[in-house]
Amino acid sequence: MKLASITALLCTFSLISVCVSEFHTVEVQPAEQVTLMCSNFSSFTRHIFWFRTRLDSRPNISRISSMLTSDSNAIFYDGFQNGKFNMTSNTTTLFLNITHVDLADSGLYFCGLYSDGKPVIVSATYLKVQEAFDGIKSPTSVILGALTVFFVPVLISLIVIIRRLHTTDNEEQNPQQTEVNSI
Repeated sequence: MKLASITALLCTFSLISVCVSEFHTVEVQPAEQVTLMCSNFSSFTRHIFWFRTRLDSRPNISRISSMLTSDSNAIFYDGFQNGKFNMTSNTTTLFLNITHVDLADSGLYFCGLYSDGKPVIVSATYLKVQEAFDGIKSPTSVILGALTVFFVPVLISLIVIIRRLHTTDNEEQNPQQTEVNSI
């Protein structure tokens, strides 16, 4: 629901000219590589871009990169000049490749173009980087695994003790039947 409220906020303050009605969600594991795509561009498009807003406690909008034309070199802005991000275009589709993703890369990525000085959003993609816990999917699975390893032997021991008590109880109640069975 944060996605919708951020888009509504951007539209309300006229920060973008066209609002995106659908979001695509892409889920990846940490350290993977992902390529986000944005279609519906033409070869005559000028000044195309990618930007991101994080959806954590204090959302902020960051410019990632832009290209003056679909065949020019990409310009990367502060915080995105580390070689981790790569923007390319094949004239009709705009790509943003992110290598070695981590939790900080999670967020809502917008692509679009500038028209009359205002950004026009063409597409939005929600990138969700799954949380990892030392190579294991989640802390919950670690806890459940540890509890299983601990409680299964305890449960087996209790079953054995209960069966022994039950057998001892039966022998004390029916000592004659036990003697007959042993003959």
